[in-house]
Amino acid sequence: MAQFLMIVVSAVFINNFVVVQFLGICPFLGVSKDFKSALGMGLAVTFVMTLTCLITYPIYTYILVPLHVEFMEIIVFIFIIAAIVQMIEMALKKYSPTLYNAMGIYLPLITTNCAVLGVAELVIDEAQMISILGISSMNIGVAVLYGLFAGLGFTLAIVIMSGIREKVNKLPINKHLKGFPIAMICAAFIAMAFYVFALI
Repeated sequence: MAQFLMIVVSAVFINNFVVVQFLGICPFLGVSKDFKSALGMGLAVTFVMTLTCLITYPIYTYILVPLHVEFMEIIVFIFIIAAIVQMIEMALKKYSPTLYNAMGIYLPLITTNCAVLGVAELVIDEAQMISILGISSMNIGVAVLYGLFAGLGFTLAIVIMSGIREKVNKLPINKHLKGFPIAMICAAFIAMAFYVFALI
C-alpha cells in the first residue's frame, strides 16, 4: 500500500511531467484554453502513457536488452507511441468528432509529446525508478502504474491550467499581458504550487 501511494504521489505531484519536469509544454499551453479540450487531451495523454509503458517496458526488457540493441530504444518507442496515437485519432474521429475537432493539430502531436517519450524512458531506467520510488525492484506492474498516474498528473495540470485561463480571460487585463504572456505567468504559479510537494 505504501509503495502504491508513493507511485501516485511521485507521478502526479512530485515529478509531474508538465509543471515539474517541463515536458509536454506544447499541448499544455495550446489545448488548455477551455476545460473540455483540456480534459480530452489529458485523458488521451493518460491513455497513451499507460499503453506506452505497458508495451515499451517488456519490449525493452525482454527483446532489446537480450539482443544487445538497447541503442534502438528511442526509435522503437517513437514507433510504438505513433501507432497508439494513430489508433486514438481514428477512434476519436469516428466516435467523438467534436472532441477530435477541438483538439485539432495537438492530437497527432501527442506522438511527439516529450512527456510520453519521457515516461517510457524513465520506467526502463531501473536505478532511477528505484531511487525515486524507494522500491526494491522494477517490474511491469510498477511501470504501468507509473505511466497511468503520470498521465493523470498531466491531466490534473492541464485541467487546472484551463480553469485558471477561463477565469483570467474574464478579467480586465492589460493588453500587453493578454494571451500567451498571462498563460506563461499562470503556468509559473502552477509550477510553484506543485514544487511544494517536492519539498515535503
